[in-house]
Amino acid sequence: MSASHRTDLAEHTTESFRALASAGRPVVALVPVGSVEPHGPHLSLLTDVVISRAACARAVSLLDERGVAALIAPAVAYGVTDCATGFAGAVSIPADVLTAYLRAIVAGLRAAGCAHVCLVNNHLEPAHDAAVRAAIDGVPPGAASVACPLTRRWARTLSAEFKSGACHAGQYETSIVLAAAPALVDEAARASLPPVPISLSEQLRAGVTTFAAMGMSSAYAGDPAAASAEEGEAQLAALAEMIAAEVLEAIALTASRA
Repeated sequence: MSASHRTDLAEHTTESFRALASAGRPVVALVPVGSVEPHGPHLSLLTDVVISRAACARAVSLLDERGVAALIAPAVAYGVTDCATGFAGAVSIPADVLTAYLRAIVAGLRAAGCAHVCLVNNHLEPAHDAAVRAAIDGVPPGAASVACPLTRRWARTLSAEFKSGACHAGQYETSIVLAAAPALVDEAARASLPPVPISLSEQLRAGVTTFAAMGMSSAYAGDPAAASAEEGEAQLAALAEMIAAEVLEAIALTASRA
């Protein structure tokens, strides 16, 4: 693949990246952010990272069509996963550690030649989302953004299950993984899972803070057996539009202040 068509930062050499950064178009780094967290008996512990990266991959072409060269940076796989306390495979890091790490990544990518850095987050635990957003506090206007479907603006573009809040490893997330990385779905396990109609958003508003206390004994909520790759592609298209919009609006803000 020619250097001009490499969409992963990890595929570039220092020379090819320098050439891209000096080619006249702004270079944007998309940083997939997720967690190491249980997602039912059927999905990978890295599901949130898989979703973020797949959405970034689709956003690259949207941004290219709009005159922006986008690269997918190496993912940040660890996050605040306190909701999953007590489940095997849950790895949580302190919020302030995550914020400091992401802030350093943003600064490093900008120093390396990226005009803008977008943190693309699909681990939706509120404390994690707050830690991600705090990472761009103090960054010059337009130099960084966060793309995450927790905001009402983007949540309303996604599926009915997502809007219900009963969407941890359910139909919504399972559909996306079926579209993006089907080998990471245990189909035998998925087909036998009954719906679990527990809304995480409602439970969190009520002060219930762990999956176990919510009654999610198998670490999932929603209806994974109803998932499909077709639905997953539709959800990824919506997430890609979210990323492109956040980036383009931030870049426009930079231009307006120039």
